[in-house]
Amino acid sequence: MSSLDVLVDQYINYLLVEKGLSKKTIESYSSDLTRYLKFLKTIKIRTISNADTTAILKHLISLRNAGLGSRSRARHLVTLRGFYRFLVEEKVIENNPTRIVDLPKSGLRLPDVLSFEEVKRLIDTPDINKPTGARDAAMIELLYAAGLRVSELVNLRIQDVNLEACFVRVFGKGSKERVVPIGLYAKEKIDYYIKTFRPKLLKNIASPYLFVARAGKPMTRQGFWKLIKKYGQLAGITRKIKPHSLRHSFASHLLEGGADLRSVQIMLGHVDISTTQIYTHVAREHLKKIHEKFHPRK
Repeated sequence: MSSLDVLVDQYINYLLVEKGLSKKTIESYSSDLTRYLKFLKTIKIRTISNADTTAILKHLISLRNAGLGSRSRARHLVTLRGFYRFLVEEKVIENNPTRIVDLPKSGLRLPDVLSFEEVKRLIDTPDINKPTGARDAAMIELLYAAGLRVSELVNLRIQDVNLEACFVRVFGKGSKERVVPIGLYAKEKIDYYIKTFRPKLLKNIASPYLFVARAGKPMTRQGFWKLIKKYGQLAGITRKIKPHSLRHSFASHLLEGGADLRSVQIMLGHVDISTTQIYTHVAREHLKKIHEKFHPRK
């Protein structure tokens, strides 16, 4: 099994050095591939050329028999797809045997997406005549405008925001940098917050962070989660929403509006486009509803 082990080590090193993935993501990939290698050993496969589509299907069946749910099995398959794609690119093998293997049914849970009306109600709920309200409105608007992760939002610094050019510079997973455009609504809310209320929140304390809480410190993820929950209730949104719901809504609304998948992938900061493809399911459901509602021969 040494040759298979070496290939996996090379792939993990590639993810670490070339892709710059986070430690948690690397550990997840490594765990999935280690389990796959152990399975190959049990069925007497010792070379990558023999680890074909049949072996992959047997592995997925073994995971199901071991009690793994469809979502966990789908994650394993996504890991294997990346591994085999790497082997093809490195010319270790000629064809990717995972191409014809479908994700387990319901393997990837569809994200919770707010309607545009719900997003607008949520953004309009904070009282922008108060320092914390102006800050919260700007945070919610920016989260939706740029599709940021909460950790990216709360760690934004003043220097990362260019209001004149309407973009933010974000450092995502694995410290990968990306630049995301923002709209005029977000620009206006951020500008209003910075000029009118940020100095009052700081109380003569210097801070590099854009959105500040007490003593000039950045807001925590947990603190912002509580705010979203509170504003969701005040906005009359009955379903459970999280900060990530706005990131999901950002991606889905772009695709519904005609944006291409690759552009959305870049704005979200996804390394693998297969991660972004989950939103196409949501967009398709939206199109189906439009068709059923308006087509004369539905």
